[in-house]
Amino acid sequence: MNTPLRYALIGCGRIAPNHIAAYMNNRAQLSLCAVCDPIPERMEQVLSPLSEEEKAQVRRYTDYREMLKAEKPELCAIATESGKHAAIGLDVIAAGSSLIIEKPIALSIKDARALVAAAKEAGVKLCACHQNRFNKSIQKIRSAVEENRFGKMLHGAAHIRWNRGPAYYEQAKWRGTWEQDGGALMNQCIHNIDLLRWMMGDEVTEVMAYTDNLCHDFIEAEDLGMAMVRFANGSYGLIEGTTNIYPHNLEETLYLFGTEGTVKAGGKSVNIIEEWDFKDGRGDPAAIKQHYGENPPNVYGFGHTPLYKDVIAAIREDRAPYVDGEAGLRALEMVLAIYKSAAEHRPVQLPLEDCSTMDFVGRFDR
Repeated sequence: MNTPLRYALIGCGRIAPNHIAAYMNNRAQLSLCAVCDPIPERMEQVLSPLSEEEKAQVRRYTDYREMLKAEKPELCAIATESGKHAAIGLDVIAAGSSLIIEKPIALSIKDARALVAAAKEAGVKLCACHQNRFNKSIQKIRSAVEENRFGKMLHGAAHIRWNRGPAYYEQAKWRGTWEQDGGALMNQCIHNIDLLRWMMGDEVTEVMAYTDNLCHDFIEAEDLGMAMVRFANGSYGLIEGTTNIYPHNLEETLYLFGTEGTVKAGGKSVNIIEEWDFKDGRGDPAAIKQHYGENPPNVYGFGHTPLYKDVIAAIREDRAPYVDGEAGLRALEMVLAIYKSAAEHRPVQLPLEDCSTMDFVGRFDR
């Protein structure tokens, strides 16, 4: 039996309960040694699902550097403001710990590449927390992609039609800022943007886009993005992302169209299969839709638990995580390419040499 890995959580905000739940569901392989947050009350809140005995064994820190030095964790999850992911991540790697970084992995190409390089040099595992890749629906669709059931891929489309009002941004002042976040595409839509790129062959040659801030004059970044993507294999992608949908989250959908297959994943967070039609006729579409659908309580879904399980296995087996740092870099690059194309009113070629959310400060100033 393997000794449980020493695990620590850095950042106890909105997404942190999903990380604690993932820890609890992987208890046999993890030992929660510490949590860290500058606001003590948030640490107590995130630990509330644990027993009193278990809570008593968890050390609390307001300084993550102090925590790293004292606890020497083997796996850390970073769930802080997006703008702090890279700096904290580099410190975690320097301390010799593997890490799971909430999306986006960083806010600049330079920082994302630095994380990937540092993890490789240190021999630790780096996972980008794109947990929707583990949705039952997405895993089933991915199997069809890997089996070439679509034939020649023609085009795909990612639609994220959600709502975020003033109350969401008032909860954390960093949200919607260029320095610490970005807008709808970087925060809410990056998961589906990641899935589109992954399913369509990963390699992108060109992006053309528009972004705007139509309803959120209290944030710096965009609340709407529209993009067309050209992939290296000759297929195309469409991206529509917005937080302007009245009056609440409507849907997150992913369409894939090939010469021999059509698929649509839908629901609030691509957690159900709504269309499944392949020329080869394998499998009963109705049974597949029923078996590979989920009804999560929120848009975060159930993916954190299997993502943690995979990272633990990657550490044990000395292999790359299923969603590695390179995957996080590619998702970030797509969003930054959209920002750049929209800001400069021109097509943008990939790969990007360097680009950062800070390149777009003042973009929507009125």
